[in-house]
Amino acid sequence: MKLSTKGRYGLRAMIDLAEFSETEPVSIGSISQRQGISERYLEQLMAKLKKAGLVESIRGAGGGYVIHGDSGSISVGDILRALEGSLEAVTCAAFHEDESCEAQDICATKYVWKRINESIRTTVDGIYLAQLVEESRKNKAKCHRQISPEALCGGSRKETGKEENHE
Repeated sequence: MKLSTKGRYGLRAMIDLAEFSETEPVSIGSISQRQGISERYLEQLMAKLKKAGLVESIRGAGGGYVIHGDSGSISVGDILRALEGSLEAVTCAAFHEDESCEAQDICATKYVWKRINESIRTTVDGIYLAQLVEESRKNKAKCHRQISPEALCGGSRKETGKEENHE
């Protein structure tokens, strides 16, 4: 499984939002500036996160986005599924008993794929947004130099605003 920029940048945006929206809504522009992600691309990500019920938009002067609910109850899995869809490494291993695969009864590798899917699920569902905010704050406190947005997450690209699969 390889996450696209939707998942990677969306997770960064959610950490930023959780960290900075504790007292007031956060604008797309301020997230863009801190994270080095284009406003147009962030708008697409926020639309998906809003549809999933993870963020709320506040209109008007001083408006922006806030986390919907408690950041301690939003998992990385919630965020990634909202942005990426299924997180299954191999879809055939995700079949439930009521679904079937032609080779289901004889597939020797299904066990491996199921274990990988379970590991991914356990990991992303066991890490919460509040934990990442705390980790971010600790890292910033340790780091005495300014990190450019381009250095984050393997570097930033100029997004076109299209929902491309930047991998």
